[in-house]
Parts: sequence; structure tokens; C-alpha cells
Amino acid sequence: MTAPEKVGFIVAGAQKGGTTALDLYLREHPELCLPREEKELHFFDSDRFFATEPVDYSRYHRAFDPRPPQRLLGEVTPAYMYWPTAAERIARYNPAMQLILVLRNPITRAFSHWNMARQLKREPLAFLDALRAEPERLRRLPPGRAKRYTYVERGFYAQQLRRLGQYFPPGQMLIFKSEELQAQPADVLARIATYLGIAPFPPVGEKIVQAREYQGAMSDEDKRYLIGVFEPEIRELERMLGWDCSRWLV
Repeated sequence: MTAPEKVGFIVAGAQKGGTTALDLYLREHPELCLPREEKELHFFDSDRFFATEPVDYSRYHRAFDPRPPQRLLGEVTPAYMYWPTAAERIARYNPAMQLILVLRNPITRAFSHWNMARQLKREPLAFLDALRAEPERLRRLPPGRAKRYTYVERGFYAQQLRRLGQYFPPGQMLIFKSEELQAQPADVLARIATYLGIAPFPPVGEKIVQAREYQGAMSDEDKRYLIGVFEPEIRELERMLGWDCSRWLV
């Protein structure tokens, strides 16, 4: 069997959407080869790899070591969906790339993101204060530093999907809700197998990823603030994808 020359699929988003569990599921399939040592390669969102032409993809390819019967390379870096230049870079590398996108309620995603930042000692502000400070942080800080504070910004999925759509047709994007992966992983994996053109997944046990312990619950005030921010976005996403996201607003 000839080793694949290029990465053929990417789980490109969204951050805090269940992509760690999906990475573990994908590694169970005998035809798929994922990076040996790390989940997120962060190649297409790293400007230093694209500072000179031609781009050297050897560093990217060294992360993979396919062995028969593995025939399809793939990786999971959820930041790609958000990073403005990643879509164009991915398309230049492989115009036939198949993208998988897992979308989580942007309200709970923002809270999860903030909790992670607090536990990593990156965020001194309370949740609502951090949300209100975000626009000024994004304006003032360089993108590489500002991205750690993008609690709200990463939840504007519609504009991110439109950007991806400039480079990839709908048939090269499989999009589903994180709730589906959590509640019905076998159904989601069956859809992924059909989409990627691989054999059905073998029976796999549920992947329980150890979630970080939250620093308390989201307050009613926090939730009202985020519903006000995200309701137009969620309605637009419903129109784009034909989804019912009403549960995201309660």
C-alpha cells in the first residue's frame, strides 16, 4: 500500500467543542493515521511556517507515521476554523481537504474557554468583566496574544463558516453539534466514515475526556449578557445550516 502524500482531513473546529474526544475516537479506526505525539499540530495557524515561499511542509508531514492498513492522514486542530488565514493556507496545501467541524453552543463554549484560561493562570478577570474587556483586548494586543481572550469572538461561527466556504465547497465540510457527539457518538462516527469514504468504525467505547472543574456556575447575569450577544448569530447559523438551536438560548 502506497503511503498517502498529503493530509486528507482536518477537524478544524470549534475550540472547546468536544474535539479531544473526537480525536480519541478517530484514532480507533484502522484506516486513519493521526499525529503520533500530539493532538493539535497548529501548522496552518502558525505564521512563521508561511513567512517564506515555497512553504516547507516537511515539518508538518513528520508528525505522521502511517502503517498499513492506515491510508488517510488527518489531524485535529480546532483553532483553524477561527484563525483568519488558516482556510486559505489549507486550501493551497490541499484543495481537496475534507473538513470536520464540531459546533458547541457559543454561550457555554465561552464559559468553558474562560474557565480554562483561569486554571492556566492566564485570566485575572471575572467572567463578565473578561467578556466586557474582550473588544479592547483584541484591539490592543497582537493577534498571537489576543487569541487567548477570544471567549466571544470564537463563537461567531457563521462568519467563520463563510470564510471556509470561500475555499471549500459544502461537500468538503461535515458539520455537526457537539451535543450529537456527546449523546450519539456511534451515529456521528457513522456519518464521518461515510464522509471520509472509509469502512465503518469498529465498536468503540464512549470516550470520557476529563473536563476541567469549573470555578462555579455561570450566573444568570452572565447568561443574559451572552444571549444578548449571540442570539442574532445563533439565528443566522440556524438559517445557514437548517438547524434548530433553540436550546442554546435557554
